[in-house]
Amino acid sequence: MRFLILTLALVLGAVCPAFALPRVEAVHVTLDYVAKKAEERAHKPFHSPRADLPDFLSKLTYDDYRQIQFRDDKALWKQEGLPFRVEFFHLGYLYQEPVHLNEFSSTHVQPVRFVPDFFNYGALHLPKEIPANTGYAGFRIDLNWANFTGVGANRTPGPADKWDELGAFQGASYFRLLGEGQVYGMSARGLALDCGEEGRPEEFPIFTDWWLGKPQPEDTDLLLYAILDSVSCVGAYEFIISPRATTVVKVEAVLYFRTPQNILADDPHRQPLATMGLAPLTSMFWFGENSERKFDDYRPEVHDSDGLLMQLDSGERVWRPLVDGPALRHQSYPANNIRGFGLLQRDRKFDDYQDLFHSYQNAPSVWVVPKDNWGEGQVHLVELSTQYEGMDNVVAFWNPASKPAPLQPYKFAYSLYWTRESDLTLSTNVVVSTRTGLDPRDQRQRQFVIDFDLPMLKGEEEKPKPQISCSGNGSISLVQMFRNTTDNTWRVFLDMMPKTGDHEPVDLSCTLKRSDGLASETWSYRWTPP
Repeated sequence: MRFLILTLALVLGAVCPAFALPRVEAVHVTLDYVAKKAEERAHKPFHSPRADLPDFLSKLTYDDYRQIQFRDDKALWKQEGLPFRVEFFHLGYLYQEPVHLNEFSSTHVQPVRFVPDFFNYGALHLPKEIPANTGYAGFRIDLNWANFTGVGANRTPGPADKWDELGAFQGASYFRLLGEGQVYGMSARGLALDCGEEGRPEEFPIFTDWWLGKPQPEDTDLLLYAILDSVSCVGAYEFIISPRATTVVKVEAVLYFRTPQNILADDPHRQPLATMGLAPLTSMFWFGENSERKFDDYRPEVHDSDGLLMQLDSGERVWRPLVDGPALRHQSYPANNIRGFGLLQRDRKFDDYQDLFHSYQNAPSVWVVPKDNWGEGQVHLVELSTQYEGMDNVVAFWNPASKPAPLQPYKFAYSLYWTRESDLTLSTNVVVSTRTGLDPRDQRQRQFVIDFDLPMLKGEEEKPKPQISCSGNGSISLVQMFRNTTDNTWRVFLDMMPKTGDHEPVDLSCTLKRSDGLASETWSYRWTPP
C-alpha cells in the first residue's frame, strides 16, 4: 500500500499540503472486477455524466478553454521515473462529460481526485472552486521512445530526455494512439450504436470511469480498464497498450444491454438498435486521386485514410477506396468469421499531399484483428459528405448478426494495430491507386483506371487476367490491361455505362488472377451518379 500512497503524496502533497489523500482500497483490479460494476449499473437507467458538471464549466467558451494548460511537472508517475506518464484534460467547453480516474497496483486502488494546481489557468478566473470529485475530461499518455523497441536493429534511439505523446482518450469513447514516428490521424472508439442509420440519431457511448495501471520501471506495456456507458448498454473494457514502431492495443470487452424498460425510462421514443458497431474506426477523407468532387485547394490529396481493407475467411482481401460524395453513403459487406478489417493510409510520400503543416503521409493506418471467431455479420462503411478537412467523415465497424439479450454478458476481443507498415505487411498484390473520369470516347460512360502492384505475381510465364463484376444498373463496355514499366505495376481500364435514368449507385469489382490461383486484392467500388 505504501508505494501507492506515495504516488499521489508526491504529486498532491507538494502542491496542496492540506489536500486529503484519497481513500486506498485493497482490491485486485481485473476485467471481472470492472465488469461487475458495469453489470450493476446496467440494471438501472442511464445517468448522464453531464448532469454532474458544474454549470460554470459548461459555459466556458473556446477562448476560455484554450487558456487552461496542464502543468507538465504534475504528470502522474513523473516523479518516480516510470516508463509512462499521464496528463489530464480539464473539463469545459465541448468536453462536458466528467470522467473519473483511478490508479491501481497489483493489490490496491485509489481515486485520482481533481486538483486545480495541476493546471495553469492563464488570465481565466473561475467563479467557484471545482469540487475534488468532479473528474476530468480525459487523459493523455506520454513516453520516451528511447525506452522502447523501434524499427529493427538499425533503429537510432531518440534523446533520453524527450517525451512524446503515445495517445489520448478524450470525448465519448474516442481514443487515438501512435506508433513511433507517427502523427495523429484517425481515431478508434469503444462502441458505435446506430452509426449512419438514416432517420434515427446515433447513440454515442461514453467512457465514464478509468483504472490506470501503475507500471513498474521495467514495463514496456501499459494496462488500462474502463467502464463504457450509454442509454442502451454498459460495458467493461481492458486495454493492453504495447508501443512500438507499430503500436498494438489488445482490447477485451464485455457488454450488458439494458432492459427495454430502463432504456425507455431515459427516452420513451427510442427505437431498438439497428446496428451494434464493434471495433469502430473513425477517419477523415476529403479528396484524393479518385475524387470526382474537385475542391479549390493547392494540395493534390487531403485525407487521414484512403481506403477500407477487409480480409475474409477465404483469405480474399477486398480494397474499397474511400469517397467524399455529395450525400451520406452507408454500405455493408456481409462476412463470416472476418479475419481483419481497417482504414488504411496507403499514400506515404510527401508529394502525395504537398502539405508542410499536416504530415498526412505519417498518419497511421489502423487494422482490426478479431480474437476467435466473430461469426456472421457485416463490415459497415459510412461515408459522410464534407466540405473541409476538419471533420471526421468516415466510419468503419463490425456489426454482428446475433445481438445479445438484455443483461446477458456479450464478450468479444480484438487487437488494434496502429501502423505505417514499416515493420509488418497487411496485404500483398495490392491496389495502389484508383482514378476516374468521363470516357473520352463516349461521355455517357464512366472510365475507371486501377493500378495494381503484384510482387507475388511477377512471373512472366502467365499474365494475370482481370475478373470483373458490375451491378445490374450498369454494364462494362470495355476492359483493357497494360503493363506500366515505369513502376512495374499493372493498369486496368474499365469503361462502364450506367443505366439510363437510374440514379442508384453502381457497384463494381475487379480482381487480377492467374490459373495457379494467385490473385490480387479485389478492388471494390461504389459509383454514385451525380
